[in-house]
Amino acid sequence: MASTSQKSASPLLVVIAFAIVYIVWGSTYFFIRMAEQGGLPPFLLGTIRFIIAGIIMLSWCAIKGEKIFVKRDVITAAITGFLLLFIGNGIVIWAEKTLPSAMVAILVSSAPIWFVLLDKPNWRVNLKNKSTIVGLVIGFLGVIILFSEQIGIIFAGGGASKLPWMLLLLFGSIAWSGGSLFSKHYPTTGSSRVSTGWQMLIAGFVYLPVSAGRGEISSLDLRSINTSSWLAISYLVIFGSIAAYSAYVWLLQVRPATQVSTYAYVNPVIAVILGVVFARENISLTQLAGLVIILGSVLLINLAKYKKEKQVKLQAVVE
Repeated sequence: MASTSQKSASPLLVVIAFAIVYIVWGSTYFFIRMAEQGGLPPFLLGTIRFIIAGIIMLSWCAIKGEKIFVKRDVITAAITGFLLLFIGNGIVIWAEKTLPSAMVAILVSSAPIWFVLLDKPNWRVNLKNKSTIVGLVIGFLGVIILFSEQIGIIFAGGGASKLPWMLLLLFGSIAWSGGSLFSKHYPTTGSSRVSTGWQMLIAGFVYLPVSAGRGEISSLDLRSINTSSWLAISYLVIFGSIAAYSAYVWLLQVRPATQVSTYAYVNPVIAVILGVVFARENISLTQLAGLVIILGSVLLINLAKYKKEKQVKLQAVVE
């Protein structure tokens, strides 16, 4: 794998980017479900979402005078977009038609573990970092505790029938982690905005033949798609793709992959909090314990990095 050189970035921008990824992606489970329930089939949803978002991103980059067509960069973006947005995200969209969102969130939250296992160039650093490893394990256990009550209900109703979907989601999580690491270790020569635009546009066009092959386009009746579905797809395009995905791709270039992967633990927390605040859902003591454990694990994962940065700053002051 190519060597990774970590770019420097403003701490404020890093905080803002993490906030966008944490909060916005935590809400996308709800909006994906809203779009599908409103009449949009899953792969057509991915087609519309990513083609529109990709065109907007690349158009903006062209207006800003950035170089859009660099063959090597387009190929790199195509590989990343295929792994992240088509396989990783596509499986999530497809699975939400069958599996409860709680189970989807749990299986997707295995991503940070795959980040560590697949990131071979950083094995020496990550596997020796006890706080990172312990934090990853505790975080995953926290997600399971968060949804433990729903898990019991799911398997009481025949969880064995859902096993193929669960395995598919696990594969999607591995593909997402692999694509993210590929993006980090093989950065494009242009800006992350251009790369993001190509990733979304190419993934959108990959969704198209799959959608057509499943008969989603031929059987589509636009009159059957309600307003809530169009509002949901608008949110997913603007906030879920353009804002959050762009922030995610940028973070991969400026922060360690293990830190960036914590989105998979925080997103379910945000989803639960949004449910309590806006849908007036009740939160149990078990769920509250899961939330605390997850947030504690994120702090633990970042602890070593914070200590290292503090030592560097102190050393700079002394010198």
